[in-house]
Amino acid sequence: MKLTLKKGPLYIQLQEILKERIISGHYPKDTLIPSELELKEEFGVSIITVRRAVEQLSQQGYVEKRSGIGTTVLDNNAVSKLSKGQRFSEYLLEEGHELSKEFVHLSTIDTANHAILGDLFNEKCHCVERLYKLNDKPYIYFKHYVSEHINLPNDPDHLQNSLYEIMYQQGIRFHQFKDEFDVGTPDEHIASMLNIEQKPLLQRFRFSIDENGNIVEYSEAYYNTGIHRYVVNFDM
Repeated sequence: MKLTLKKGPLYIQLQEILKERIISGHYPKDTLIPSELELKEEFGVSIITVRRAVEQLSQQGYVEKRSGIGTTVLDNNAVSKLSKGQRFSEYLLEEGHELSKEFVHLSTIDTANHAILGDLFNEKCHCVERLYKLNDKPYIYFKHYVSEHINLPNDPDHLQNSLYEIMYQQGIRFHQFKDEFDVGTPDEHIASMLNIEQKPLLQRFRFSIDENGNIVEYSEAYYNTGIHRYVVNFDM
């Protein structure tokens, strides 16, 4: 996976990728992340870029670098309660797939015009639309609805990163995640983004609940399971 300056400073891009892997569980807590040389080879960047990215993660409390040992993951707390089973993104990465995200659109929604949102949020909420690609093919289209009290960055590059991490940094502590599934037909825009004809697809609805019992994020997603089925693994 090669990084490009078109998306901003390389060390920031690398930092966000490593952070995403930590939060998703790809690099579990109390384990070592790959060495500087391994990261240099994987991403086609310099050792200096790798060190700057790791230093940023260290300052944020995610990792600790120890001489003669390596860099250890200290904290992946942002979504540690997401699932007792293996997360789908973690499964895809372990299977050797490449999963990437693209920011599509940020808007403000009047919840009175949306039946579900009117019951979940106040008068307005943020809507972040993102496209996930599996091995460079459009795979999942997400609409994340976030409480208006959350300050979202205006920079599209930052909105490609974990929304859970953005909320965690603002003091949100997650207590529960509830997923519901259905089958539905996406509108023309979503079908076009997924590069498919309008047809029934797997839908996932997620409710993210904080420690006070408030819903701080609600998402709707369409999965093009013709590329890959949705998989959940549970450890015994």
